[in-house]
Amino acid sequence: MNLVERYPKRNYTPSATPIEKLEHLSRALGGPDIYIKRDDLLGLTAGGNKTRKLEYLVADALEQGADTLITAGGVQSNHARLTLAAAVKEGLKCQLVLEETETHPYNDKASGNNLLYHLLGVEKVKTLQAGQDLTSAMAELNAELQKVGRKGYMIPVGGSNEIGSLGYAVCANEITRQAEQENLYFDHIVVPSGSGGTQVGLILGFSGSRHEHNILGINVSRSTELQEELISGLLERVCSYYDVAGKISENVIRCNGEYVGQGYAIPTEGMIEAVQLVAQTEGILLDPVYTGKAMAGLIDYVRTGQFKEGEKVLFVHTGGSPALYQYAETILSGLKR
Repeated sequence: MNLVERYPKRNYTPSATPIEKLEHLSRALGGPDIYIKRDDLLGLTAGGNKTRKLEYLVADALEQGADTLITAGGVQSNHARLTLAAAVKEGLKCQLVLEETETHPYNDKASGNNLLYHLLGVEKVKTLQAGQDLTSAMAELNAELQKVGRKGYMIPVGGSNEIGSLGYAVCANEITRQAEQENLYFDHIVVPSGSGGTQVGLILGFSGSRHEHNILGINVSRSTELQEELISGLLERVCSYYDVAGKISENVIRCNGEYVGQGYAIPTEGMIEAVQLVAQTEGILLDPVYTGKAMAGLIDYVRTGQFKEGEKVLFVHTGGSPALYQYAETILSGLKR
C-alpha cells in the first residue's frame, strides 16, 4: 500500500536499514533461518524504531509552526530520547513527561537514556507516578508554553498514532523491496508490540501482500487480549485516517503476551538469555525492555516447534540498546559463561 507521497516527511536516515541473516543464531537454535531488520541502525541518537515515526510526526509539527516537541514515556524511554534528538536536529526545544514505577524511579543522574536526555539538552522533565494521566500532563506543559507565546506539539507515547504509524507502513514497503531483491519470502515477521504503532504500521504496509498474515507481535507490557484490543483500536483509527477502512481484515492481528513476565520493563530470565545469546552469537545488542523480550518469544517459538526448520523468520530490531546500561547488574548476574 503506497501512501508515502501524500504526507510531509523529514528524512533522518540516508538509506534503507539492512536485513541480515543470523547464521550463528539460526545454527545455535537448530530451527528456521532467522533474519534481522536492523532498525537499531536508523538515524538520530542511537537509533531505533521511533525514528521512522518521528519523520512524519516532526514534519507535521513543523507544518503547524511548533517550536517545542512534547512527549511522554517511561523513565528509560527510547521514544523520549529520539524525540529529543529530532528536536535537536530541527532546532526545536523538547519537554518530557516520564512515568516512574516502584522498580524504576526517575534519577536524573542515572545511566542509559536518562544520561542522554541531559546530554541532548532536554528543556524540562516532568515526572509522574505510574497510573497517572500522561496525556493530561503533556497538555499542562503545552498550556504553559502557550501562556508565554510558544507553540508546542504533543506526540503520544511511542509516537503511536495515525501519523506516526505511517513510518512502519513505509518500512513494510522497504522490507518488500529488499525481500524481492534477495528472492526471500518470510514465513513469520516478529516485532516487539508496545504502544502499537510499529505493528499497526506493518499491518497497513503489508496489506494485500503475501506477507499480510505473517506479522506476530510479542507483547512487552500487556496480556494477549489487552494488546490485541489496543492494536485493533489503533488499526481502526489508522484505516479511517488513510481512507482504507474495510480493506484490512482484523484477522491479521496476532499478539502474544506470554513473554511479558511481571510487567513492563521488568526483566525476565528469557530476556536475559536472549540478550546474551544474540550478543554472543551475532555481536548485536538487544535491549532489556522491548527487543530482548520479543527475541525471547522468537526463541521459544523455535524451541517449541511453532517456527519450523526450513521456514524463514524476520525479526524487526526496534533498537533501545542505551537502556542496557541501566540494567547492567541484572544482565551481568544472569550471564552464563
